[in-house]
Amino acid sequence: EKRGRVHLITLTGAGEHRLSPSLISAPRSAVATVRASPGAGALVLAAEGKYFSNGFDQAWARTVPPHLHDSMRGAFRALVADLLALPMPTVAAVTGHAAAAGCALALAHDSVVMRASRGFLYMSEVDVGLKFADYFGELLRQKVPDAAARRDMVLGGKKMTAAEAVRLGIVDAAADGGVEDVVAAAVAAADGLAARGWDGVVVAGIRKAMWPAVWGKVKDHGAEATAAARPRL
Repeated sequence: EKRGRVHLITLTGAGEHRLSPSLISAPRSAVATVRASPGAGALVLAAEGKYFSNGFDQAWARTVPPHLHDSMRGAFRALVADLLALPMPTVAAVTGHAAAAGCALALAHDSVVMRASRGFLYMSEVDVGLKFADYFGELLRQKVPDAAARRDMVLGGKKMTAAEAVRLGIVDAAADGGVEDVVAAAVAAADGLAARGWDGVVVAGIRKAMWPAVWGKVKDHGAEATAAARPRL
């Protein structure tokens, strides 16, 4: 959806928005469409319902051969690469719970607006007994500046509210109200960034330079790398 200068991508429905290959490829396709749109702008990613995203779809993973787990994880790494390479500012509208890969997805944006009254940021891996990818660790090192808070999230399974996340500098703003209020606040923030009229290539380049450890671990998986690898006619 386009709201003025802002491209809004919404994960629809009232479910948990568990990240299966199909629910990773859909926003990747939407991000690619945004990338191809002419002119300066900004991107907001939001979700309907109680959840922003409850992480990888473990129920799906239990029904398929193990090698497909790698395809799911690789696709998500590519989505993070696409967001980091996108030539415009990005804002996550965390409209509900953001757990595990869902939390990483939110933090992969330049800015985060979180619902004040409901939802939390939660790295659940220690509680469910799963390792997480190397770039998750780099992303958390960059986006959770307080070392004690980072330890509590990663090794303590702490569920962080919007108020706490704002205080610790993880989230930029907590928005009162329901899902649409959070989306409206995120769109307003993104519109303010889009109004600056920055050169998108410069924005993407600065982002990669600012988070080099994260970019270094994902850059060979996204659309940018795929396009560069295509043979020229």
